[in-house]
Amino acid sequence: MTKFRDDSGLAPTRRRALTLIGAGALLGGGIASAAAATDDEVLTEAKVLRDPDVPVAGNPDGDITIVEWSDYNCPYCRKLEPELRQVVQDDGKVRLVTKDWPILGPVSVTAARIALAAKFQDKYSQAHDTMIGVSSRLTEPRINELLAAAGVDMDRLKRDLAGRAKDIDAILKRNSDQAEAFGFSGTPSFIVGKFRVPGVLTMAEFEQAIADARKAKAGKSN
Repeated sequence: MTKFRDDSGLAPTRRRALTLIGAGALLGGGIASAAAATDDEVLTEAKVLRDPDVPVAGNPDGDITIVEWSDYNCPYCRKLEPELRQVVQDDGKVRLVTKDWPILGPVSVTAARIALAAKFQDKYSQAHDTMIGVSSRLTEPRINELLAAAGVDMDRLKRDLAGRAKDIDAILKRNSDQAEAFGFSGTPSFIVGKFRVPGVLTMAEFEQAIADARKAKAGKSN
């Protein structure tokens, strides 16, 4: 996991106590129950799972939702991306919600803003896939080169970056507020169903997490 702060000196809290899925960290009673009272408005199920401004991949009508917080310059996010997408495709009943969380510097912020601006011309997936698929650290000129090659209308993109700036920044703030309220310390971090998963999972572990989330949803887990 790529970290952006050191949490080692922080005292445990209700939300930070919900850690790895292997520990059975079920967010009982809904996602908002993971947070302290001050986070209740940030971590509602509607805002975390169903934000209409946040892109969704996989099966939009799936029975389980995976939410990923990621940064385009995070090497772990890049390594995990094809495996996660394969799990989602193989399962066929998973909604994958992608929350841009640029924590690794100004270029990460630029990349996230550009990806969200591309959404207004229905090219978010092209922008996301091309940036997360590179093997080297992104720069702004490289981002522009990649997106132009991926078929993004760069003139339209510049207009949307300027004209939709407040909307884009509001999405990034919501994503960041949620990640911090959950106590995530870096990217990638996940919600699988109602489990909080701060870190990287293997394909097999994702499959198990999805199965556990389905059992929990059916009321079969402890």
